[in-house]
Amino acid sequence: MHRRAAICHNGALPALPPGRTFTQAVMYTVPALPTRRAAGEPPPIAPGSLSAWAMALRLRSLLIAISPVLVAAALVWERTGALDVGAVALILGASVMMQVITNLQNDVGYTVRGGERSRTRVGLPRATALGLLTARQVRSAIALAIAVAMLLGLPLVAARGWPVLAMGLASIAAALAYMGGPRPIAYTPFGELVVFLFFGLTAVAGADFALTGDGVPVTTWLAAIAMGALAVAALVVNNHRDMEHDRGVGRRTFPVVFGADASQMLYTLSLLVPFALVVGLAWGIGSAWLLLPLLWLPVALRLLRDFLTCPPGIAYNLVLFRTFKLELAFAGLLAAGAVLARAMA
Repeated sequence: MHRRAAICHNGALPALPPGRTFTQAVMYTVPALPTRRAAGEPPPIAPGSLSAWAMALRLRSLLIAISPVLVAAALVWERTGALDVGAVALILGASVMMQVITNLQNDVGYTVRGGERSRTRVGLPRATALGLLTARQVRSAIALAIAVAMLLGLPLVAARGWPVLAMGLASIAAALAYMGGPRPIAYTPFGELVVFLFFGLTAVAGADFALTGDGVPVTTWLAAIAMGALAVAALVVNNHRDMEHDRGVGRRTFPVVFGADASQMLYTLSLLVPFALVVGLAWGIGSAWLLLPLLWLPVALRLLRDFLTCPPGIAYNLVLFRTFKLELAFAGLLAAGAVLARAMA
């Protein structure tokens, strides 16, 4: 078991001092938190501090919002030879706000619904559950993020019309509904589907339309499917890790409904299908430069092995972070391939 945990972490798994509580345990394993501590104690986090907000925002997950916009912008430039950098910045900002809304709603919504009461979850800590932020503070931040997203989207709506408005409103609604309302999406087996639709298809194809105002080509749709699949992979790690806890608190996530084997298969497909799709992208665009993401296939295969052999518990957290990084690397290589395809033509 210790050997498998080390594989998942690509290094040694830190041992917890005897008697550490659940809350201390999950705080102990968050690498993004401040490291100042004495005698192995987890870092103290002041209520309302920047560290508390960083915990709620889950900054590493923002890679899911950045990656598809980079890909869309590069593909637009490859196809048209022109790019509105200002529009790209607006789309990127709005995309990040969507992820911020989702993360904050997830933090406060799950806590308010009592999902933390069993103390059996081994995922990343939630600031509201630990009393570091109040529900009112987080909901105010959500309202601010929605306002920022709408302000960023106004010039795009003015330029491209109602399709951009529809995509923006639908994205905000999905972000709020993920852990809000009487029947949150996160309590159903459809979380992965929603992530695929909004952080894949909408993020890439929608950004393409917002930048050009033209029909979205097949090659961009292939890229959108690839990016959506990688975003799904990150959520699969989350839900697979928390399967037993979620079952106990009434969440009927994909692995709870369909089982661990189906969850592992979904992760396998989500991780590998994007690499197959780049072959279609390269053929459709007519440039071998679009095959650049295949350089990262060995990394994806190692990550898949580690996910499939990972022991239950906190070891999945690093698998999650590595999945975020894989998506960004894939997006970066795909975007670089598109840029080089144009530059070398």
